[in-house]
Amino acid sequence: MDINEIMKALPHRYPFLLVDRVLECEAGKRVVAIKNVTINEPFFTGHFPELPVMPGVLIIEALAQAAGLLAYQTVGQERQRNTIYYFAGIDAARFKRPVSAGDQLTLEVELLRQARGIWKFAAKAKVGEELAAEAEIMVAGRETC
Repeated sequence: MDINEIMKALPHRYPFLLVDRVLECEAGKRVVAIKNVTINEPFFTGHFPELPVMPGVLIIEALAQAAGLLAYQTVGQERQRNTIYYFAGIDAARFKRPVSAGDQLTLEVELLRQARGIWKFAAKAKVGEELAAEAEIMVAGRETC
């Protein structure tokens, strides 16, 4: 899935679109995506200028966006303009190594369960083979006006 397909599925746009490409997607099971972390990211001007480190909350957000892509592939339909998925919970979040400018983040997300509009995922972010962060992510779909 290239960036154009990702933008059809997710409502996020620059500078908050944090998935660059989907490498693998098995509907109902898992997705593997990437985020290229460049020095041009707007958060690096303040976090931290002398040692550019990607904020942990943005790593979790990148994982959640990958989870959203898996959810849309699982239901087999394009994003509806009047429906949005919100965070419902983040459990067991752990950060194992810093993510810096020049790193490529591999986002691995597995669907654990889905019922009544609530989705739960196991998510891991890696740099190479090293675990950078992991969490269980829950999202809930809601209709907007």
